[in-house]
Amino acid sequence: MVFRIPEDELIFPDPELGEDDGLLGIGGDLSIDRLLLAYTNGIFPWFSEGDPICWYSPPERCVIFPEHIKISKSMRKIVRDGTFRVSRNEAFREVIANCAQSPRKDQDGTWITNEMQNAYIALHETGYAHSIEVWQDDKLAGGLYGLEINGFFCGESMFSLISNASKTALIWLCTNPVYRLVDCQIQNDHLMSMGAEMISRATYISLLKEPGIN
Repeated sequence: MVFRIPEDELIFPDPELGEDDGLLGIGGDLSIDRLLLAYTNGIFPWFSEGDPICWYSPPERCVIFPEHIKISKSMRKIVRDGTFRVSRNEAFREVIANCAQSPRKDQDGTWITNEMQNAYIALHETGYAHSIEVWQDDKLAGGLYGLEINGFFCGESMFSLISNASKTALIWLCTNPVYRLVDCQIQNDHLMSMGAEMISRATYISLLKEPGIN
């Protein structure tokens, strides 16, 4: 069932009531408070330019538990040799702009609309959204961005201008003891090859709401 999300009330229906593909509701806005409410309940926005705001909570979630990350021998060498420099929150606007411009297989256009970019920039400026940048020769080579919630890094998108740059950013996340789970949302072959796995919505939300995690 797809619910109409009111603009004048901060509320979401039970994620278990959504459609089989995870679509839960349409409408609302991308205010900081609404986005934080969504993410703390396992819900995220996903829509294309010209479409209404759509809210999803998939019945299965693609995640990486950091201890399960698979790092190939070639990537271990890249990390060990310091091929790239990794930073955090040095270039959030540039990262999200590059993610929006990066072509995606079997996709026309981007879901990272100007409205979405402005919303996540606002989240970043208030300390909730973060970027991981990967540099080579002082030039941005790749990166990713997302939200940090209760020990989860809820990844939104990544990009690479140079081969292995986005892999480096993901490995950095998974080897950072701050994070107990990296939420990849939707699976793809690239993520699965690096140790991602599918867990149920109920398991995801249960882990997300575990108390005492900073």
